[in-house]
Amino acid sequence: MANTLVVVVVIVYLLCMLGIGYYSSKKIQSNEDFMVAGRRLGPILMAGTLAATEIGGGSSLGVVEKAYGEWGISASWYVITMGIAFMILALIAPKFRASEVKTVPEYFRRRYGKTSGILTAIIMILPLIGLTASQFIASATIVSVMLGLEFKIAVTIVAVVVTVYAVMGGLWAVTLTDFVQVFLIVVGMILAVPFASKLAGGFGQIKTNVPPETWNMFRGIGPSTIISLIIMYIASFTVGQEAVSRYYAARDGKAALQGSVIAAVINFIYAFIPTILGIATLALINMGKIDGEIILKNGPKFALPTLAITAMPAIIVGLLFAGIISATMSSADSDLLGAGSIFGNDIYKIYIKKDASAEQVMRVTQITMIGIGFLAWIIAFNNTGNIINLLMFSFTLRAAGSFFPYIFGLYWEKASEAGTIASLILGSVVVVLLEHTPFTVGVDFLKDNPILLGLAVSLVSFLIFTKLMPTKRTDCDLDPEA
Repeated sequence: MANTLVVVVVIVYLLCMLGIGYYSSKKIQSNEDFMVAGRRLGPILMAGTLAATEIGGGSSLGVVEKAYGEWGISASWYVITMGIAFMILALIAPKFRASEVKTVPEYFRRRYGKTSGILTAIIMILPLIGLTASQFIASATIVSVMLGLEFKIAVTIVAVVVTVYAVMGGLWAVTLTDFVQVFLIVVGMILAVPFASKLAGGFGQIKTNVPPETWNMFRGIGPSTIISLIIMYIASFTVGQEAVSRYYAARDGKAALQGSVIAAVINFIYAFIPTILGIATLALINMGKIDGEIILKNGPKFALPTLAITAMPAIIVGLLFAGIISATMSSADSDLLGAGSIFGNDIYKIYIKKDASAEQVMRVTQITMIGIGFLAWIIAFNNTGNIINLLMFSFTLRAAGSFFPYIFGLYWEKASEAGTIASLILGSVVVVLLEHTPFTVGVDFLKDNPILLGLAVSLVSFLIFTKLMPTKRTDCDLDPEA
């Protein structure tokens, strides 16, 4: 009976998401409505969708996994650093909104030229496939435990549901579902904490039954990695279509700034909740109150589902599972929309059919989203590896080469296309090489923090080539005709 109730709660939630997608489709009257929600988001809606987009598989299952494993309480830094990044980005949020673009490659094309635009489009789309796949993996993990399904069947269900409602309603659907989803994930996780504590016999028992070093805030993540994460998030959110599109969609610059600050506060509050749940799971296994065989057999990512089923009533389990699925789906739908928008707006419209109408661009965007969803499903179907590692590589790849050209383009009139092209290519190449090249002792720090070297190479190459091949522009305004 308990399992039936859990399933009913989650099925109702999934149907509601599809319903919101259908409702949102009725509000779509233009390509701008589809891609940037008609630029009408106030600070609350913007904060909800911004926070939900980044609180995904890594921030829920991934943090529980790391807290249960070798990181302990320091796993909270993975989300805290997101909040710090949002606070810093609030300072330039009005600049993002003022650009009046729909995608990051559109900004590069209008600021620097078509070559920069197409390079950026390619660099942005590829990581979005990996990001979508990682969220499919996280959602499917929950569904597979909840329904007792094979992982591959679960990931297929998730991929279909997310793709369908995102394709129907665009950013309107994504924003409205995100607002519901961020509420569900925060509330669902919070409700789980007292039940885990009760099963352990109180928080004191949890503290007693884990190693003392579990409570060291720098056990798994040291200061250098924290700084690296902040830099990675700032760079990635600045140029990541799924994040920066929220700033583009804000009602005005003030709403963009306020939304970013509120999103940061949500992250600060949320950071410790999945961390405590991961530690509680470890304590309960050490106490013999949870059978650790499932986690041992299937991997640490099953820590939270195992805790929920063991410690909580069916209705709470249903809300928690719906919340976790919410977190991952709210990131996956944004990644899908980002990839589709870039292809439709910056490849199809510019290079394939220049006279395409807004409606044709929107249809191509939707078709692309289906294709990206399919590719992400293939990756997720065949790979159930570490969620956070996949996320961090995807974040790093798309940010390393494009961050400095974007920021310099906003504030420095002499920023040139030559510098941008060099930065895009060399920064991205460095990240790929660091990810796939074995390193000897002494330079492991670079392999563990590829964003730092990638950004350094990007900055140096940008400045050198801008100096060698300066621009003829006299201002930072975007070309309205590009």
